[in-house]
Amino acid sequence: MKTVFFGTPDYVLPILTALHKVYGVIGVVTQKPKEIGRKKFITRSPIDNWAYKHKVEVIYDLNKIPEADLGILAAYGEIIPEAVIKKLKFGILNVHPSLLPKWRGASPIQAAIASGQKQTGVTIIKLDGEIDHGPIVSQFTEDILDSDTTATLRQRLFERSADVLVALIKPYLDGKITPRPQNHQEATFTRQLKKESGFIDLTNTKPDEAERFIRAMQPWPGAWTLLRLSATEGQTHKRLKIIKAHLETDQLVLDTVQLEGKNPVSYEEFKKGYPKVTFTKE
Repeated sequence: MKTVFFGTPDYVLPILTALHKVYGVIGVVTQKPKEIGRKKFITRSPIDNWAYKHKVEVIYDLNKIPEADLGILAAYGEIIPEAVIKKLKFGILNVHPSLLPKWRGASPIQAAIASGQKQTGVTIIKLDGEIDHGPIVSQFTEDILDSDTTATLRQRLFERSADVLVALIKPYLDGKITPRPQNHQEATFTRQLKKESGFIDLTNTKPDEAERFIRAMQPWPGAWTLLRLSATEGQTHKRLKIIKAHLETDQLVLDTVQLEGKNPVSYEEFKKGYPKVTFTKE
């Protein structure tokens, strides 16, 4: 069987690795190399680097996908046109980290943590040209721990997904699994996160909501707030990145922070250097 993998970030590598080991991958479709930083270093995606190491063809142009039986998609980063889906004999299976139809879109793990859900999961759907809209092939649940960040929860979800996906491919191709339609009336949606999405107004956010938001924004874009330094320190507004925090007697306690232009420090150390700061929303 010939398979093609669509993906970009490092956290989907468990799926690609398992797929290649069991079925073999004849090509990977990933984002083009990008110029990073002032010196414009060319940076390739983790999937691109994996393909180079394993001598697997890398495809940047969706119109140049080789003939194959099945496509597997996980965090590719672009919408796949229906014409491309039809090029693959059995279509494309999409691994989405939520219990669809809940949390369609680009940031389902962040949304699940920030909203206070105790459980989420992964849904494998047959791609149909609309965002996270296709019929469900398989679904499993995963508990959200009180300590989970997006990074830790995402790792568990995609590691489990690799095993589930590899096990279902053969029965799916043999016609032993019948995809079931999603209940589109129950669909909820998430947004594409940007750097500014990490802002939190600590003057007007409940402690438990703030703590969940901080975990949800790790590792990217990272939670940050605004503070006002005292007159002696130069009356100015600065961004403060909140790397880690916890709840203590129902109050938010900051653990590790990073003032813009500075290195990360404990909040206790930060307060020693800036004893007279106040949080602000603008």
